Amino acid sequence: MAKTLPDRPRAILVGVQLPGVTDEAHAADLAELKRLVHTLGFDAVGTLSQRRQRLANGTVLGSGKLKELAALTGGSGVIPSGAQGRASKAREKWEAEAGADPEGADAPGDPGVDAEAPPDEDDDATDLDLEATAIEPGPKPTVVVVDHELSPSQLRNLERATGAQVLDRAGVIVDIFHRHAKSHEARMQVEIARLNYLAPRLRESSGGSERQQGRGSGDSAVELDRRKIRDRLAELREGLAAIQKDQDQRRYARRDQLRVALVGYTNAGKSSLMRALTGSAVLVADQLFATLDTTVRAMQPETRPRILVSDTVGFIQKLPHDLVASFRSTLDEALEASLLLYVVDASDPTWAAQLEVTRTVLREIGAEVVPSKLLFNKVDRLDAAAQEALKASHPDALQLSAHRPEDVAGLRREIIAFFEASMVEADLVIPYARQARIGEVYEHTTVVSQAYDETGSRLRVRGLPGAIARLTRSLQD
Repeated sequence: MAKTLPDRPRAILVGVQLPGVTDEAHAADLAELKRLVHTLGFDAVGTLSQRRQRLANGTVLGSGKLKELAALTGGSGVIPSGAQGRASKAREKWEAEAGADPEGADAPGDPGVDAEAPPDEDDDATDLDLEATAIEPGPKPTVVVVDHELSPSQLRNLERATGAQVLDRAGVIVDIFHRHAKSHEARMQVEIARLNYLAPRLRESSGGSERQQGRGSGDSAVELDRRKIRDRLAELREGLAAIQKDQDQRRYARRDQLRVALVGYTNAGKSSLMRALTGSAVLVADQLFATLDTTVRAMQPETRPRILVSDTVGFIQKLPHDLVASFRSTLDEALEASLLLYVVDASDPTWAAQLEVTRTVLREIGAEVVPSKLLFNKVDRLDAAAQEALKASHPDALQLSAHRPEDVAGLRREIIAFFEASMVEADLVIPYARQARIGEVYEHTTVVSQAYDETGSRLRVRGLPGAIARLTRSLQD
């Protein structure tokens, strides 16, 4: 008897369109969030949108829209006070001065709400619903996913009001990275980002605010947990530093080799191109962040000198800064490459914004100085008019599909031509006593001709100036 798969959790997406964000950009953000949620294992069954001047301090949404959200999830739509029996004189004074309602307000002294700012006035009358909220028929959603980064108290308040699990965009991306990390290095990098994300969101258990280790200890559960996180982060950073040192040594050993780095938005087709160019069995999947590990392989059929191709982690809108920092060593592959190939999904209507995200991140690490070429991938999904429009707007870009062998062959010729344009010819003499070094010459240069005389082998080679200079020095030592 076949096993039935468990139902996927149902989620509702929440987005607020702020001033300066176009309707198209807002819709693209929510569409991308839906794909992220699907990758995480949830079914997005509805979307709730609102246009506001700013996010509400305590709950992101205005009170009217919050009640509408709660009606979809089965919550009360009201934030119960988290400070019953613990009100202080300072809080009472603050409420009297601000005219605040302790329920749902951001008030000092209440561990359940944010104390960063006074509560919003109910401005739902001026906020505009972007679309009628409707969800697919079925059980009520148990997950709410917000297309913004939430403060710990905003997350807590939304959970109280909706009765559902609440995730923000950053949390979804961190969880996806956590699930997809395979190598030891990637797991360590993701764990650092995950702990940095979780640390400020730790909360006290309902059983009490202090977990005593002995009378008078006074260390709360959160304080003890945060101390453990700090210790674990120190341990992870130490281990990651050792791994990165080893990687730096490998990159230094490849310093004279020709290196191409595939960079671009997540799911733009970098892994498919990697497989097509190198024949490597890298994972190819139609989902966001399918691969996190940097893969370096020689281009096939192999050239002389060899050309190495690396596939880097994909980028995305609002990528959490901790993840960018954690994957810094991965991005170093792009920084040290001889040629960057910007891979763009031409079939995505927001490809221009996606390309700008990629360029912005690479500018932050100084990789904008690396020579680059723009590739429009997945053009097989476009009609002839759309392809002509791309050619007119970007005449120097290459249009291709990673699934068409003739397109991949054309890209390979473009890569080889790029490197040949910067190569020079030189003569090398290898004494007979050092004939074992001839393999190194063949690896890093193209041997045009070879002759022998009384001094040894005389080779006419073609290669990069740096590689030829290093070979010349090593043969003279």
